[in-house]
Amino acid sequence: MKKEIPINERIIFALDFADPDEALEWVKKLDSELKFFKVGLQLFLAGWFHVIDEIAKRGNKVMVDLKFFDIPETVKLAVEQLQNRNVTFATVHGNDPIVKAAAEAKGDVQILAVTVLTSFGENDMREMGFTGSVEDLVMIRCRRALDLGCDGVVSSALEASKLRREFGEKFLVVTPGIRPGANVETSEDDQVRIATAKQAIINGADHVVVGRPIKNADDPLALIRSMQEEIAEGLALKK
Repeated sequence: MKKEIPINERIIFALDFADPDEALEWVKKLDSELKFFKVGLQLFLAGWFHVIDEIAKRGNKVMVDLKFFDIPETVKLAVEQLQNRNVTFATVHGNDPIVKAAAEAKGDVQILAVTVLTSFGENDMREMGFTGSVEDLVMIRCRRALDLGCDGVVSSALEASKLRREFGEKFLVVTPGIRPGANVETSEDDQVRIATAKQAIINGADHVVVGRPIKNADDPLALIRSMQEEIAEGLALKK
């Protein structure tokens, strides 16, 4: 299934700010080049639905990344609060009953199940008593999420290619842990499973989530355009 996703919606900028006004200034600064923004737990608690409403008023899409994890009834009621609020994606992170509750309550929101956080590596797997690999756990969680009615998953680029081989194209893969090509390897990064935007797209990602690299760039708009060129190259190689 070919997805018709505009290039300016491929990058989702992570609005990781404590100040809603600062976050909205970044939206105004960037939405000439990209049209998709992520509101996480910090910003949502600081700005509530006002932030989402203001982003949407400017013709942008919103990913609400709250990683719902609670008893199923609470998750169901929480997801219902996102309906009819111009929210495109929302995330859930839990066991089968939690994921199922989110999927059944989604309405006009597309639910993405978080497979394994990109800050989570093989050493963490061993410490938690898992005997398989991170990739094994991602595959198991993706299969369950799709069976339970989710629209897609959040996964690192490192697992995306196997997800596509196993489960096809009829679901969304949103990939965090994205770094500009020159900076893909860094010793001071809380993300373990990282990749470039181009590699993520080649591997099968539909969208990439980028925060600090854009925020910290000398010229954020120029970096966005450069990463969009990477994405276009990756899409061309997939044809």
